[in-house]
Amino acid sequence: MACALAGDDIPERFGIRLEQVRYPFPVKTLRLESQRESLEMAYMDIAPESPNGRSVLLLHGKNFNGYYWESTARALLAGGYRVVIPDQIGFGKSSKPRRYHFSLQQLALNTRALLDHLGIRTASVVGHSMGGMLAVRFSLMFPDRVEKLALIDPIGLEDWKRVVPYRSVDEWYAGELKVTPDQQKQYQIESYYHGDWKPEYERWVRLATGWLTSPDYPAVAWNSALTYDMIFTQPVCYEFSDLVMPTLLVVGSLDRTAIGKQGVSEEIRATLGNYPELAQKAAAEIPECRLEILEGVGHVPQIEAPDLLFPILLEFLADVSKEP
Repeated sequence: MACALAGDDIPERFGIRLEQVRYPFPVKTLRLESQRESLEMAYMDIAPESPNGRSVLLLHGKNFNGYYWESTARALLAGGYRVVIPDQIGFGKSSKPRRYHFSLQQLALNTRALLDHLGIRTASVVGHSMGGMLAVRFSLMFPDRVEKLALIDPIGLEDWKRVVPYRSVDEWYAGELKVTPDQQKQYQIESYYHGDWKPEYERWVRLATGWLTSPDYPAVAWNSALTYDMIFTQPVCYEFSDLVMPTLLVVGSLDRTAIGKQGVSEEIRATLGNYPELAQKAAAEIPECRLEILEGVGHVPQIEAPDLLFPILLEFLADVSKEP
């Protein structure tokens, strides 16, 4: 199958490393020797036409890859920022190891290795969903590398393992193997767009379902199961007070994302994933935090409401004062 053009022409089927999907910017790879594995970390490194001397690192979510940052990257490039967009190990065009101990700390180390490889000493870090958890962990581990931190509907604002029964990696894996395209679409409708479906969202469903019928899908499902376990067992919400950099927290008022909520009673489920409430609590704990709640928006504002998100993000990044 020929490579699809960036945009709406996402192929209906692709391989373990999205070989048939053409990303919106040139993709390079960094070879990593990690946990006795030889791995490749795919990334995009895009230079602006009129550089302002600053860099922005974009960290993707659990059910995403670097591709979906295209519109965000273009807004940043127009503002003069160099933009770096990795696919984390286990995601997108990067390696899918058969055996890997996934941790937010390990992903943070891999990300630092990428910045070192690119000669980037400091950057503003923007994380969405799971990428928000990773952005927090990266900022806690390497505060001297982070100019500013922006969290866009980050998961991990609460500790689900305190109320949601634990699922083993094998259980997560079995569940991933059973996912159908229709189920994935329904999940996105409910979890990302609060039931407000638009035809232009179809491309993001296809990016999530294109490898379901591939013979490589079991390897993808296994990596997905391992990273679900990482998210569930490695909360960051107890360490928000240790963040030392100016931080922007943006959440959609209709976001109700919570890992594992299908496994609890309806009564308990109703208490999980209240993003406006959780964001207020997190913002109060982060020393220098600006909180923005986008009314009528769900889990993926960079897709659903870029006209609301981008001005806020660009204003925050452009402010070089110490006040958030």
